[in-house]
Amino acid sequence: MRNYVQPGDSLAVSVPYTGGVTAGQGVLVGALFGVAAVDGAQNATIEVQTKGVFDLTKEPALAITAGARVFWDNSNRRITTTATGNFQVGLATAAALAADATVRVVLLRVPASGA
Repeated sequence: MRNYVQPGDSLAVSVPYTGGVTAGQGVLVGALFGVAAVDGAQNATIEVQTKGVFDLTKEPALAITAGARVFWDNSNRRITTTATGNFQVGLATAAALAADATVRVVLLRVPASGA
């Protein structure tokens, strides 16, 4: 096909956060969510992975069950199970205890609204 551009597993985005991001952190640009492949300062163009399974920082003291819908809390830059005001990014592939710092998430392309 002449109009084919790329697979879309990773995309170049501009880092939206003051203080930038480090490799492995979630990044939300509009309704596009991915995991930073490299460190980047605010407004730098970096690659984010939009597909795959990642261990991502979660809300402290929150237990998450395997298979739960998970959302990106962009204000705190972490995974939560609270839909309201957040962006669904995928599903938890393994349970996370309240004491755990991260949760394993499979990224799924989903509507931007958490509702």
